[in-house]
Amino acid sequence: MKLGLTLLLVFVFFIGNSQDFKYQILFEGIGDNREYTNDYSYPQTILGARGAFELGVDFEGHKLRGGLSFLQEFGSDIDAQKPKLIIYYQFQSEQTNFLFGAFPRRDKINFPLAMLTDTLLYYRPNIEGMYGKVNWAWGNQNAFVDWISLRSEKSLEIFTAGASGEIFYKNVFLENYFLLNHEFCSEERNPNETTKDHLGFALQVGIKSLKEANFKGYIKAGVLASSCRERGVTDGFQNAASFFAEAYAKYKNFGVKSVLSSGAGHNFAFGDPFYKTNDYLRTDVIWYFINHEKIKGKFNISFHIIDWEQLNNQQQLSILYVFGK
Repeated sequence: MKLGLTLLLVFVFFIGNSQDFKYQILFEGIGDNREYTNDYSYPQTILGARGAFELGVDFEGHKLRGGLSFLQEFGSDIDAQKPKLIIYYQFQSEQTNFLFGAFPRRDKINFPLAMLTDTLLYYRPNIEGMYGKVNWAWGNQNAFVDWISLRSEKSLEIFTAGASGEIFYKNVFLENYFLLNHEFCSEERNPNETTKDHLGFALQVGIKSLKEANFKGYIKAGVLASSCRERGVTDGFQNAASFFAEAYAKYKNFGVKSVLSSGAGHNFAFGDPFYKTNDYLRTDVIWYFINHEKIKGKFNISFHIIDWEQLNNQQQLSILYVFGK
């Protein structure tokens, strides 16, 4: 971390003397109260605030950025969460977007919660690796690699790779999501450590509301599939598949979103644990209470129905303020 801060200071000094100086400052308020009584996930209340800044220079579509991101969980010591270093190169044009380094996850990686849970935005807000996206008139496709842990005497080697995209014609679309997570044992090879592989994909076809409609929304359905193995423990890959559907509607400042997975339970490395159940329905009632150009505020109440027997609830509050030049 000391080396990273030293590099950041050198970087800041360099761009501070640049004529094309750019900056961005972010504030994020987080409130997440989970009233759970089930065997899949545990009850907790997450309250905190994140501050982040980026400084950099631009040159003909090329960008260099450096900064820090820090989460303060209310009720904890200031050193409970370590600052996250932001440092990356980006090239962006009308058709392509490429990043390499440690860069914010938000607005780049948008997978179903079954595959990548929303707490990653709280505790792992950066992608550390690379990301690329290509846009066409009829769709887009992106791919990323996120290096989570470097192998050492005590640490496992862990990385995640994925791809997602969309093909559309007018208001009809087809979405794809592919994800791989690999864990390799540490150099000491602790007897309790094993090599694990988690793979999965989701394919959904849907229809969106027309641009001239008074409300915004969509409905889509398809399949969610997963495979996982623990080498030396499981007999090959353990496979699962389920019907996967989602519907969303927004009118003015209010919205409703429902997601259904029905079939076999899934085991993703960083997925929402609710999807381990065979039948899971989540419905969110959403209030967009701030809609300023630079400030977004959202509050939602979530209802989780497990195997058509258990009902759990959750309340989430998010305030996001971004400004810069």
